[in-house]
Parts: sequence; C-alpha cells; structure tokens
Amino acid sequence: EHVIVTKIGDFLEFPKGLFMNIAVKYLKKMVPPYKFPRVIKFKDTLTRSTEDFKAVPISVNDIAFLQYTSGTTGFSKGAMLSHGNVTKNLDQFESMLTNILEDQQDIYMNALPIYHIYSLVVCVFAGYSRGALNVLITNPRDTSAFIEEMKKWPFTFFNGVNTLYESLLNHPEIKNVNFDSMKLSGCGGMATLQSTAERWYELTGKVLLEGYGLSETSPGVTVSPAYTEKFSGTVGLPIPNTEISIRDDDGNEVERGQPGEICIKGPQVMQGYWRNEEATAEAIGEDGFFKTGDIGTMDDEGFLSITDRKKDMIIVSGFNVYPNEIEDVVCMHPNIVEAASIGVPDEKTGEAVKLFVVLGGEQKLAKEEIIEYCRQNLAAYKVPKQIEFMNELPKTTVGKILRRELRE
Repeated sequence: EHVIVTKIGDFLEFPKGLFMNIAVKYLKKMVPPYKFPRVIKFKDTLTRSTEDFKAVPISVNDIAFLQYTSGTTGFSKGAMLSHGNVTKNLDQFESMLTNILEDQQDIYMNALPIYHIYSLVVCVFAGYSRGALNVLITNPRDTSAFIEEMKKWPFTFFNGVNTLYESLLNHPEIKNVNFDSMKLSGCGGMATLQSTAERWYELTGKVLLEGYGLSETSPGVTVSPAYTEKFSGTVGLPIPNTEISIRDDDGNEVERGQPGEICIKGPQVMQGYWRNEEATAEAIGEDGFFKTGDIGTMDDEGFLSITDRKKDMIIVSGFNVYPNEIEDVVCMHPNIVEAASIGVPDEKTGEAVKLFVVLGGEQKLAKEEIIEYCRQNLAAYKVPKQIEFMNELPKTTVGKILRRELRE
C-alpha cells in the first residue's frame, strides 16, 4: 500500500503555487511532520505515465469511499458509503433546493474541511452538481483573515457549525461584511444554540436553517425548509424517501413528542462499518433501520428535534438530563461564550451535572452567580453542582465539543 500526499499549492499555477507551499510550510508552519513507509507525491503520479488506466466496472452498490466517524463518544469507525448512497443523498438535497439556488450562478462559502462529510457532500459534491463555485477557507480559526475573504465574494450559500458562527459573531469586523447576496445559511454538525441563531438573524436578516445528518447517512437526514421564517430549534423535516422512527430502549416506537433514539431508513444509509461486523450488526437492525445513538423527538407536523447523544445523557435521581439543554440556557448569559456539561458521580443523586464555562474577553463571573442563574432558568435537578472555568473547550477539527475529553 502507498500513501499519496499533496499540497495546496500543487493545484495553482507557477509561481503562485510555489509561494503558497513555502508560506504554508515555513511561515505559517501548518504542515505537521509525518513519516510513512511508502509515500508518493501526487504530482509524480501524474507524470509517471500518460496511458489510460484500464476501466474498472462500477455499480451504484460499490463502495465509493470510507467516511470515518468523528469519534466524539468513542473510537472512530469507517462508514462504507456506496456511490448510490451519496448520489441518492444529492438527489434528496436537490429536491429541497430546486427553487432557491441557481445552476452555475451560486457561490458557496465553505469553511469546513473537505474530509468532513458535511463539507464534502453538502458543499463540494452538491456544488459540483450545480456548477457552483466553492470558496475554500483553509484556516477558519484565523477569523480575521476569514472575514476579509468573505468581503471579497458575493456568496449565496453559507454553511457552518455553531462554533464557527460564534467565532464570526464575536469578531468586531463581521458587521462590515455584505450579506445582501446570501440566499441561504445552513447549520449542522452539532447543536445550534438559540442565542447564536438570534444573533445571526440580527446581523444578516437570514434564518439559520438547521439540518441533521451523520457520517453513516451520507450525511443528510433532515433539512429545515427554505421558507422557514424563524429559528425554531428543530432540525427540520425528513428529506424525501427517508423514514425516521423514534424508539425506546426496547426498540418500540414512542408516542409523538416523546424522546427516544432516532432510527433512520433510506437510500442514503451506509452499507456498514469497514471490517467491523459486530458494530454493523449493532447499528443496523434486521428491519434496515440505522440506530443513530442520538436522542430526539418528533412533533405532530414531522419536525425533528435533537435532544442529545444517548451516551452523553446524565441521569440525576432517575431523571434524564440532556447536556445540550443546559448549555443552551447557560450560553444565553451575556458574559458566557461557550459551555459544556457532563455527568459526574454523586453519592445522593447517582450523577450530578458538572459545567465547564468559557467567559468572554475580560468578563468576570463567580461560580455562585452561574449557579444562581441556572436556578432561575432550569429545573432544580438540572442545576450544575460543579463549575469549572476554562480558556477554551476541547473540540474536533470541525468544532464539535469533545465531552469525553472533559470526562477524562
């Protein structure tokens, strides 16, 4: 086996590409040291032979690629996505956006890494299928440079995760970006906070349209309708040809409005986990429904709401406590930028809530003040017993908070 490596500048004309590679490696020091036994440079593979490779027969059921899960609750697994899984998901998205985006006219502002399924399918593949331009932001953590790039483009489609929107909204220069050309702004990958959505609407006049998907579902499952006039906290409606079943721990469907595990069936559901039959059998039932491990509810109109990850749920005196609910309330406090909650052992209640807080700028806030704020806005059993201040929360490369690292 061989590993093929390349650089951003390899795809640019000389001398721009050369300068780009030098800047990225030596000035910004963004290339980590690596050592593989068999490395081939991508440019060398293009020059070794000019002959065409023998065509390989491909069917829609063949594996297109392995999409590795983020591993936020455990070890990462390779979801086997077929050509059919991905193309069907593109068709499903297309049916939701037909009258909104225009072929060969749109500009996607893409600040998520392309190796993430959200960026790969929703932005890159969907953009290619429409002839859209994808503006790739290679280092969105450099918020100042990101905003300067936004000023250059009349982008029509903006996608991100909650932490990305927060970093933009907290930057003073964001108010100088022109959002007049933006038709849609989507959010996914993690829970979107009410406070974030409200600030984004105040800035842009556009509702944050939240969707829901997973690596195992290529990724789309639900999308908020484009006609949505106000952020509702739901992740929208199932996309075409998608069945959603909310089930209890025994696999029985719960009543509408009641929480349970979200189970999904549709043409976008993966073929299984790469070389992991045990995990595949555990995740996909005999009826073909994929068990997501996410807890959610569905209302009478079919709108899905995500409560939290099943493994992240905290049980206090027999009551279910969902971290997202606590974090959403806590982040409404004007002095708090980010928050994350986990369960910790407690002699009286079995588990208790521990809250990790990141304050904004020079803001100061006592632990007692935070607890009192929670008492005023949460049920008594949901109020954190422990508070820990942090400079930043541990996250994945796309901004998901890693609660398992907080537990460790």
